[in-house]
Amino acid sequence: MQDFYQFEEENRDHISTVDAKGNRIWVYPKKPKGRFTSYRTIVAFILVALLLSGPFLKVNGYPLLLLNVFERKFVIFGTPFWPQDMHLFAIATITFFVFIILFTSALGRIWCGWACPQTIFMEMVFRKIEYWIEGDANQQRKLNSAPWTKEKTIKKGFKQFIFIIISLIISHTVMAYIIGVEQVRDIVSQPPAKNLSGFIGLAFFTGLFYWVFSYFREQACTVVCPYGRLQGVLLNKDSVVVIYDWLRGEPRGRIKKDEEQPDKGDCIDCKLCVHACPTGIDIRNGTQLECVNCTTCIDACDEVMAKVNKPKGLIRYSSYNAIKEGTLKTFTSRIVGYSVIFIILVLLLGFLLATRSEVETVILRVPGQLYQTTEEGDISNLYSIQFINKTFDPVEVEVKLMGDTGNIAWVGNEPVIQVPSNGSADGIFFLKLPAEALDGYKTKIFIQILKDGEVLDELKTNFLGPATKAK
Repeated sequence: MQDFYQFEEENRDHISTVDAKGNRIWVYPKKPKGRFTSYRTIVAFILVALLLSGPFLKVNGYPLLLLNVFERKFVIFGTPFWPQDMHLFAIATITFFVFIILFTSALGRIWCGWACPQTIFMEMVFRKIEYWIEGDANQQRKLNSAPWTKEKTIKKGFKQFIFIIISLIISHTVMAYIIGVEQVRDIVSQPPAKNLSGFIGLAFFTGLFYWVFSYFREQACTVVCPYGRLQGVLLNKDSVVVIYDWLRGEPRGRIKKDEEQPDKGDCIDCKLCVHACPTGIDIRNGTQLECVNCTTCIDACDEVMAKVNKPKGLIRYSSYNAIKEGTLKTFTSRIVGYSVIFIILVLLLGFLLATRSEVETVILRVPGQLYQTTEEGDISNLYSIQFINKTFDPVEVEVKLMGDTGNIAWVGNEPVIQVPSNGSADGIFFLKLPAEALDGYKTKIFIQILKDGEVLDELKTNFLGPATKAK
């Protein structure tokens, strides 16, 4: 057992896809099959269908999801969001990261293996096409090492052609989430010169996805993605991960079917778990940053265990402490703490979304303007006001001063202001108050924004007047 742990620690010194000289080790994973592969295929089919259909889905006639960072226009579940909702974005981001920490602490990298777009497209789309055209791992090795013949040229060319087509589909889908499906349709239907920036964007995304899925592959998970490197702080010995049962499997060694060998563990050292791994690791060395919890090693091992009449689950979803102590702890103090924080953030975000105003209003005193005294003895201040309509329908709003004293006089505007759908409107007005209603140099006043008689928002601002209160 000591030798096993010594080898495990030495394995941490390098990643599985780079040799001692720094050269890339190309991974040829064995074609997976088994119950977890079947489950993941179903999940991947659903997620890919949702991803590709997302830009065409509408809620009340508006996009389900639009993240237009260029025009600072965001639509989530048919609800528009503006830069003025940045506080909601900040809280949502914090909530998301807390969820990631909670999720990973409890279930490890299950996201990477089951729902990450990189894993889904690589293993469930591009890799399956590669198996279909070039065959299993050994056939792919032979084909790559063989001289360029007509057969090899056709297979390689046909595979790359399909890869480019799929990359085109993915890039157009991503662009549709960013600028909208209508704009993408316009870019595609017009000559590149008429929308050069859009054409360059589509070409860039297509080239990026093609390069990642045809060449970079698992390196995106092991070298670029920070999630794997965060495992050291997110995981603990109670986290559920894909793990090898070393107590049952060691010492490993070759055995024959139905042969009793009490001095050996259940692992027959067939290395099929290594051959099936899409990142080229040996799961028997313990949790590693390259492991994306894709379960292919579980299916490969279960198939071997069935053939040698051993119980399945030598590699399974479990935790280090569950294997060592025999008890799986689901709710630890760490999980409870993260859960409480997550619930509080979700409730706060839900409250802010529920109380979010349809019209965002900003009111400011016009810079450089002092108060004025009218002929009637009233004090007047000049204000600018801006309305931002956060809905897809035009709105009519009114501005009302709270209290019985004072009045509002608009400059070139009607009392009822039209705010276009998903747009903004500005106005300037004089606010007049009797001198005796002031509290001194600064008086707090409150203004209501109404729509069809309903109060949308209440604003507080300062009203400047004489330094001493009028008697």
